[in-house]
Amino acid sequence: MARKNLLAGLADSEEAAPASAAAYPMRGASKTMIRSLDELARQADKFLEGEAVIEIDPSDIDGSFVSDRLEDDAEQFEALKAAIAERGQDSPVLLRPHPDRAGRYQIVFGHRRVRAARELGRSVRAVVKAIDDRSHVIAQGQENSARANLSFIERALFAKRLEDLGYGRDVIGSALAANAAALSKMVSVTSRIAEDVLAAIGPARGVGRERWVELSLLAGKESNAERIEDIVSDPSFKAQSSDERFNGLYLALKQGGKPVKKSKPAAKLEAWQAKDKLVAAQFAQGANAFSLTLKAKAAPEFGRFIADNLDRLYSEYLSGKRGH
Repeated sequence: MARKNLLAGLADSEEAAPASAAAYPMRGASKTMIRSLDELARQADKFLEGEAVIEIDPSDIDGSFVSDRLEDDAEQFEALKAAIAERGQDSPVLLRPHPDRAGRYQIVFGHRRVRAARELGRSVRAVVKAIDDRSHVIAQGQENSARANLSFIERALFAKRLEDLGYGRDVIGSALAANAAALSKMVSVTSRIAEDVLAAIGPARGVGRERWVELSLLAGKESNAERIEDIVSDPSFKAQSSDERFNGLYLALKQGGKPVKKSKPAAKLEAWQAKDKLVAAQFAQGANAFSLTLKAKAAPEFGRFIADNLDRLYSEYLSGKRGH
């Protein structure tokens, strides 16, 4: 997708303010973040400037040597694929000659565009540059951060994986436009929560840094280890959305109880009123329940009438069902 379109959608990302706060003035950390993303966009674009764009068969392309996502958003990916199918690939991906496999290429950034092209059976528009591993991870991090579609925990895991590969905080900070304090919080979270637990929770795109720090402090307690394992292995946990999985685990550890399961939507209230306005009723129907509330002047008397005639009313109901 074109860079201008990607940045125009920044307000809809998990790191941005909610739509209801669109008029909120950008200041402090938020303003700094937006400026950092703009700078990353310019830096990432420099890897493509002045380079020839060529067509490459996606079967000749391998993924990056370091992962930056926990799971892809299926709806967003399908929208991207539909856009490419309709008007073609607007912006090229960045590849480099594969360092270990002759005749093949490795993705620096643009994994989803390559995947979309592969599924559509079309070639990939790409820029190919011979760059070293250090430049590779910086370009990959800058591109993904500029797109603002990585959640906090995905950025934190990317930082951890780079550190595990031996990269210093200077390289990681450049890749993620993160200062020393921000990197320290990322590393603290991923050091307290096991990676398999993070994978089970998923990207949790609606959850910000401070909530992840709070969860990591709870998860870091040795007494919670067995409880965490029980929660994340439960089928009901896996059936929830990523944000719900985070909240369920967080509340379970914070409150010392079971994870809060997905709540059912409240039953819709319906109303009725007699023509003489002496009785009004409100009733709601759920999956296995029906409630009726009577109000107004004749409500007690009419309610008593219903209660006294329940046997007859139920018989009429059964006769009606048999008649169908």
